[in-house]
Amino acid sequence: MTEPTFHGTTVLAVRDDNQVVLIADGQVTFGDAVLKQSARKVRRLHHDKVLAGFAGSTADAFALFERFEARLKDHSGNLMRAAVELAKEWRTDRILRRLEAMLLVADVDTLLLITGNGDIIEPEEGVAAIGSGGNFALAAARALKRHTALSAADIARNAMAVAAGMCIYTNDRFVEETLSREVPRG
Repeated sequence: MTEPTFHGTTVLAVRDDNQVVLIADGQVTFGDAVLKQSARKVRRLHHDKVLAGFAGSTADAFALFERFEARLKDHSGNLMRAAVELAKEWRTDRILRRLEAMLLVADVDTLLLITGNGDIIEPEEGVAAIGSGGNFALAAARALKRHTALSAADIARNAMAVAAGMCIYTNDRFVEETLSREVPRG
């Protein structure tokens, strides 16, 4: 008999010229039971200037958030440099290599997907998704971005609703974080 495992989540990032939105469902499942419906899988880091979301083991994700925030501090908030250093550390450290998680990180200028294989991917079209419902959310977000004039936040909410309707490991209790570009007054 195999032990039940924690399954799924959906985290989606949508970026446009003015803002970036990270949104995630709140469901935590264990085997065939829902343990929690309002988990926070996205958070703000580095003086609220960086957003990060995870899919995977919660304990592993917290360890990665901590290390990523330390890399952000080491590199004065430079998202790309911090991501490169985290990916190198994640891939080469014997203990970190065993972590089962993926991260989406973003600031107003950059959106990145980071994996334990050392991958750092800057997605095309300013849309990325991870987790069990990630492909559903990604497809919906790409279609909405290409064929509507919706804001990044509206695209993210609508795409997550599609994922929640299709993925049994994704619920409709979303946690959303947004960073907006400051527009000069004048």
